[in-house]
Amino acid sequence: MTAPSDAGEALAQALTAEYAAIWAYGPIGVRLSGAERKAAATAEAAHRGRRDALVVQLSNGGGSIPPDRAGYALPFPVTDRASALRLAVQVEERTAAFWRAVLPTSAGAERDRALAALVEYAVRATRWRRSAGISPLTVAFPGRPG
Repeated sequence: MTAPSDAGEALAQALTAEYAAIWAYGPIGVRLSGAERKAAATAEAAHRGRRDALVVQLSNGGGSIPPDRAGYALPFPVTDRASALRLAVQVEERTAAFWRAVLPTSAGAERDRALAALVEYAVRATRWRRSAGISPLTVAFPGRPG
């Protein structure tokens, strides 16, 4: 991920991350059941909501709206519950990183929205780590590249 030069570019990159997160929750959800499947559906809905809000925000602000792709490459095959949970953690961490990149380019309500997204995705990644039995459960600086 390259550092965006301005708020519009940072928001466009966050939108692209939201597209990818929504797509990834398809393969994740089919490998989960019960409460975990419901959590995946809730996560996907949250990413859809942020995507929709970003499209409106960029449209109203005259910004460029990057197109969604037909599909996205996953970092590894999702073949079972364990790999689905690992991917869910990665999706939330990666999307949080794009929202973290919005923070230094934004102010006011836009910055508040970016911070809310970063916090929400960091908390969700922690919940997925707990479900997957991944330790440590939390990271020191959510959204910061490893």
